[in-house]
Amino acid sequence: QGQLEESGGGLVQAGASLRLSCAASGRTFSTYNMGWFRQVPGKEREFVAAISWPSARTYYIDSVKGRFAISRDNAKNTVYLQMNSLKPEDTAVYYCAAARFWVTTTSGYEHWGQGTQVTVSS
Repeated sequence: QGQLEESGGGLVQAGASLRLSCAASGRTFSTYNMGWFRQVPGKEREFVAAISWPSARTYYIDSVKGRFAISRDNAKNTVYLQMNSLKPEDTAVYYCAAARFWVTTTSGYEHWGQGTQVTVSS
């Protein structure tokens, strides 16, 4: 069946960059839409970005447009989130997820990684 594993989080200063990776252990998700979400304590999980299959269409929430970029390499079964010009309000646990159909809501994603912490200091 395979699984999703995020990596690349860490503690950085405002204005820095990070690249998150989400690797699938198999080819189970090669034809899925892939999304990135984030969550802070006491708040619901928030959609951040998604990339479709097969067209690789991308979609971002307004607060990250121009700063974040989602991409995928199906040959490596990996999806990425390049995060530039990070702000303290980007601090959250970031999750990758897979959906059989194109959706931008948490409930639409069927498979999830364990999450990786991103902390941006001011």
